[in-house]
Formats: sequence, structure tokens, C-alpha cells
Amino acid sequence: MTKHRVLQVGPAPELVSRHLENNYDVFRLWEQESALEALKAHGLGCVAAVTSAKYGFRNEWLDYLPQLKVLSSFGVGYDSIDAAELQRRGIQLGNTPDVLNDCVADTAMTLLLGAARGLVRADRFVREGQWPRAEFPLMRSITGKKAGILGLGNIGQAIAKRLTGFDCEIRYHNRSEKKGVPYRYVSTLKELAQWSDFLFVMCVGGPATYHLINDEIMTALGPDGLLINVSRGTVVDEEAMIKALREGRLGGAALDVFEREPYVPEALMEMDNVVLMPHLGSATVETRQRMSQRVIDNLDAFFREGSVLSRVV
Repeated sequence: MTKHRVLQVGPAPELVSRHLENNYDVFRLWEQESALEALKAHGLGCVAAVTSAKYGFRNEWLDYLPQLKVLSSFGVGYDSIDAAELQRRGIQLGNTPDVLNDCVADTAMTLLLGAARGLVRADRFVREGQWPRAEFPLMRSITGKKAGILGLGNIGQAIAKRLTGFDCEIRYHNRSEKKGVPYRYVSTLKELAQWSDFLFVMCVGGPATYHLINDEIMTALGPDGLLINVSRGTVVDEEAMIKALREGRLGGAALDVFEREPYVPEALMEMDNVVLMPHLGSATVETRQRMSQRVIDNLDAFFREGSVLSRVV
């Protein structure tokens, strides 16, 4: 039986790569000297593509992929893929939602606790031998505090569930109020920031949310407020955040994502009131296996049934 030809945009986890090799005719785009020239020569015949939120997919490639019918992407975010253009061309897009909710929520809580209790600073304090000579400064408790969530989707709700174990009062802001959730809706982001002791950023990336967390919002969060971002770096205005932190208008930040990954501003690395992670939200063995399997299942389901399992468009 002839194998369907699949364009693999970038390196993939072993489970995905092995499945593609065993079941499809794979064209590895990242190995080509020029992606565009390679597609001009070899794009005809590719009926599917596999990518990730990291590697994305360029619209300019589509003119050389006239038979493309489906794109299966590793990751829940798709701001590096033009979903509207794919839909216009009748190309299905599948992603990997839900299987990473708990893992990302755990990361958000790790950042909250790490920042509030000064975990990184305390670790360095001990390792540098400062303990015998000085007292570590008092940090802040999170129990019973006010937690704001920007974006109460599935991951946002998983974060809220964890926060209830700390007796936190929880409010949220979305584009619209969600029915059936036990948390209070706040109609404006500024009002939510003013109310919150710490604010979780959990909305999607892309043009609609670009720099949604701006100077006004960070000033509203205040000198004791903590900003936690585990969504997309572009949602936060990094330059404004650095300025607010330096001037004491924002109390602290705990960040897993950045505007120009993997590059992080030197200023953030120098601040004791900032905790940094290298985009590890879903980075556990168990979750990455489940995400890999969903990439596979999306692709296989399309060829078996005509539709991916986790369909964006």
C-alpha cells in the first residue's frame, strides 16, 4: 500500500518520529538547505504536515503544497500557525489540548510558590554560604490571598482548582463570562489586577492579546503584586515589566515564557524578585508522551475518518 507523504517541519519527539517513519513517507523540511526551495521542488504530493508550536508553519509554504489537507501540531498554542489561512484553504489543523492541563497548572503553582517564598534566592543563599552570617529576609505567604486568572480555560480552571487548596479567593477575566464555574467574573483586566495579590496569565497568544499586560495593568497589580506567566511571552510587554519592577510599581514576576525565546533580557536575570524558567510548562516525561500520542492520533484519525481528534479549524 502506498504511504501518504507527510511534511515534517522540525525535529519531533522520538515517539512521533518513529511512528511517522513506520507509517508514512516523510519529507524532513528542517534538513533542507532552503525550506522554500525544497518545497518548490518536493512539496507536490505532501498531503499532511507535522509541526509544533515552536517551529510553526509559514503561509508562504502553502502555495507549494497544493495537496495539503491536514496539519498536526505538537502543543496547545498555535499562534505560530495561521489557522484562519488554513481554514480558508480547507486544511484541517489539529493540536494537543487537555493532555497537558495538569502539568502546566503544576508549573504555574511552582512559579507562584517559588516566587512568593523566594525559593531561588534561598537556594543561592545557602549554596553561597551566607546562612551562618546573615538572616534570609521574610517572604510572603500565599494562603488566603486573592488570585486573579486572565483566561479561565481548561488550564486556568486547573490552576484555580489548585489554588482552592490554599484557601485563595479566586476571580477571573475572559472575553466573556463563563457559565457554570464557581469563580467571580471581573469585566475588565485592570479591575482584576487592582484586586489581585497575584495574577496568572493564561490566555492564548497572537495579535489579539499582544501586550495585553501593559504598564497600566502592572501598575494596577501594584508594588506587592506578583505576575505569573505560563501562556505566551507576547502577552506581556517585557520592557514595561522591567521598568515597573525596577521602579517598584510591580512587586515581582514568575515567568516560564518570554517575548523572544530563547533570549531573555539581562535585566530580568539580575533581579532577585524575578523567577525564570525556560518554557517548561508541559515538560515532563508523562505529559510529552501524551502530547506525542495526540499528534499521532490526530494524523491517523484524519486518514482513517476524515477529521483530526483535536480540531482547531
